[in-house]
Amino acid sequence: MNSACRNLNGPGPSYSDWRDKITATIDPLGVVVPLMHAQLAWVLHPEELLEQMLCFSNDLLTVGNHAYRRAIGFPSEDPVMPQPDDIRFADPVWTEHASWDIAKEWYLLVTRRIQDMLYETPGLSDNERRRAAFWWRKYLNAVAPTNFFWSNPVAQRLAAESNGESLRRGMENFLADLAAGDIRMTNPDDFKVGENLATTAGVVVARNRMLEVIRYAPTQPQVHARPMVIVTPWINKFYVLDLIPKKSMVRYLLDQGIDVYITSWKNPDLSMHDVGFDHYITEGIDFIVDTARELSNADKVNASGYCIGGTALSIYMAWATRQYPAEKHPVVSWTLFTTLTDFSAPGDIEVFIDEGSVRFLTDAMRRKGVLEGKEMASAFRLLRSNSLIWHYYVHGYLYGEKPPAFDVLYWNMDTTRMPATMHAWYLNELYLHNRLIERDALTVGGQLIDLERIEQPLYSVGAEDDHIAPWKQTFRIMNFVRGPKRYVLSSSGHILGIVNPVITPPKRRFRADHVHRTDSPEKWLARAEWQSGSWWEDWAAWLAPHSGVLRPAPQAVSLAPKSLGAAPGRYVLET
Repeated sequence: MNSACRNLNGPGPSYSDWRDKITATIDPLGVVVPLMHAQLAWVLHPEELLEQMLCFSNDLLTVGNHAYRRAIGFPSEDPVMPQPDDIRFADPVWTEHASWDIAKEWYLLVTRRIQDMLYETPGLSDNERRRAAFWWRKYLNAVAPTNFFWSNPVAQRLAAESNGESLRRGMENFLADLAAGDIRMTNPDDFKVGENLATTAGVVVARNRMLEVIRYAPTQPQVHARPMVIVTPWINKFYVLDLIPKKSMVRYLLDQGIDVYITSWKNPDLSMHDVGFDHYITEGIDFIVDTARELSNADKVNASGYCIGGTALSIYMAWATRQYPAEKHPVVSWTLFTTLTDFSAPGDIEVFIDEGSVRFLTDAMRRKGVLEGKEMASAFRLLRSNSLIWHYYVHGYLYGEKPPAFDVLYWNMDTTRMPATMHAWYLNELYLHNRLIERDALTVGGQLIDLERIEQPLYSVGAEDDHIAPWKQTFRIMNFVRGPKRYVLSSSGHILGIVNPVITPPKRRFRADHVHRTDSPEKWLARAEWQSGSWWEDWAAWLAPHSGVLRPAPQAVSLAPKSLGAAPGRYVLET
């Protein structure tokens, strides 16, 4: 007996370890278990449950009184209002017609109360509360009355007005999506890369198994001596920064006299299953930096990175501090767009990140060799299911509307795969264990990684409504690196906060100010005032002193000897 007790309580797996392993086996994505834990927690806290039930009863009386007044024709203000970004009930019929207003109010009340209770569940960790609330919210979004023909008055009205034509078109849309294996957000036939997307003139000047390097043709008679190297995410494709001409960041930089190089990553196939994060640093970023320095005859480059491209650039900057002597560091300044380096609070995607789910995903990737692009896209769409799934389901199938011609949505559907080795390392080392902010905790490309060794000036951009890289987390890089730092907070989200062209009149706004190493996001926010317009102009002014003297722009013929084909290249077209 004593020996058995010693085996159970001594070295080896503990009870909690076994529990976690069993949970990860039966519920690897953490869908069911957090909900079960929440229900048990409320049963074990009867006083708190009674208090919530009393509050719910009071809400029921309020909505019941509202329903009674509307039913007998009396005016009554809605007691539960949709969230500002919830457009499901925007049609006036949901307010003007009593029956539909009452249905809407009951749905919103139940949804709101369940969500609030889950977030306030006693005895659960914050992570379990968020997970339980997330998955319940996905279910509640799926059963919204707007998602069904017989409980959607707008769909019924359109069907009546069109003599059923809207339903016929909806069936056509459904069959087309079924054939495509996805709920399409836009019609893929409306766009073609190289014809009406990614049309900025340039050439592929280098290629290896990881990427093509595109150098763009200058638009000004003079260019700055130091070029700009843009490290794009390898989740989706590079041309988000070169959509149509008026939205193209690439074209804007060219118009400022910047010599621009960009990464066009290869869409990995099964032969690249063992490609690691190291390869993206040494064969990817270091390769394009060397290429840009050689072809521009520049001592150093400016570099910028977007999303995971920015995370890789941050690692590269720390890698280069040890790979090269201080005076030989190849980057003079760097810029980050919506980039995480501290993954302690990574936003909504946190619901997918724990030991069990990462182990499940890693095992699945190793069996396949890659993570399919559609799988990752589905996870990101699930984070915003109302706007990225159900909106298109309702408008496409119930209303019979054609998918809109929207370039950003086309890019979002143009998915890429992830090599199993790289993505497993990325999830484990960064998201799960958050080792990038620890000094010398990671070894990449043969070098220990320490963000605190980076001294080059940094310009970093976050987005106010970003749910993939929350702006307060993107700000955290400011507390690690040395040297001059400037932070910008753009309005909008992860994509439109960056694809933010200069237009008149301006559509967006931003905050910008220099940062001290001890600044918190709140302290910085208190002194950074909103400015109308695009932060691109602020960035261009910041870049100019780091970009070197102006000199005659290279002629197109001077690019020809290194040309491997015209932009946008070959890799971006691979499926």
